[in-house]
Amino acid sequence: MDRPSRKTSWLGRIGGGGLAAIAAVALAAGAIAYRLLEHDRLAEAETAATDPLAALERRARAEPGDGGAWQQLGFAYFELGRFADAADAYARAAAADPDSAVLWSSHGEALVMASERDPMPPRAREAFHKAAALDPKDPRARYFLAVEKDLAGDHQGALDAWLALLGETPPGAPWEADLRRTIEQVGRINAIEVDQRVAAALARRPNAPAAAMPGIPGPTAEQLAAAASIRPAEQQEMAEGMVARLAARLEREPGDVDGWIMLMRSYQTLGRAVEARAALRSASAANPRQKPRLEAAAATLGVS
Repeated sequence: MDRPSRKTSWLGRIGGGGLAAIAAVALAAGAIAYRLLEHDRLAEAETAATDPLAALERRARAEPGDGGAWQQLGFAYFELGRFADAADAYARAAAADPDSAVLWSSHGEALVMASERDPMPPRAREAFHKAAALDPKDPRARYFLAVEKDLAGDHQGALDAWLALLGETPPGAPWEADLRRTIEQVGRINAIEVDQRVAAALARRPNAPAAAMPGIPGPTAEQLAAAASIRPAEQQEMAEGMVARLAARLEREPGDVDGWIMLMRSYQTLGRAVEARAALRSASAANPRQKPRLEAAAATLGVS
């Protein structure tokens, strides 16, 4: 099942604020993309049941007080583009574990995606505020609360909030590139200078990488477990699309070293070794000072 896209229509209707809401989708997608690319491990999980999504549904309904079961089901629905179902599942997860900021912000994001017309439905806004109250550092809640400011016309306030988030985003975090792009585009649309502030935010970031494997961006064990609900054929289709979009973005933004590492990993996972080697050559040519890091990552990934 293909995920519906409302990016164009939102952008056409609501201008700068819509751009921020749209980019939130990409920000979330960046955080989950690589659990889809680990199809070898997911294929093993697929053999455990004929229909893993149905198995997740049965588990959640059999254990209605298990927030983790509803969270995995919500994740599966979201990946399949069933945003209203995802919102309902995350609502059940949050009801079971009301002190989890992640569950509330996930619920809010699903509500945003399920909305046909309103880029920030009242229930989504409420969910993001609950998440922020529980954990003021929750990245998803912080991002969407800045979107709320932007939609209300407070573009400077939104940029302040996004820049603060960028300043606390570890290098290589899955949402980093999309967050930067949002800041730059909203600044440009509203004639607000952001380049110097972006540079300052990047300079004060924490040094620790966000990736699960040092230098190699990838999924967490929890994310991989949740992804077992996606059927292999759908995994492959979605993974190929994500890799193509990543490769296209790197043509426009060749200085994104973490992006190149992700692309090499993606090609290797998909069995496209020739393209992985080509990505290494392109990355090294575009970033000669980062060549040792790129080659070290390539060696870890088996790219030669």
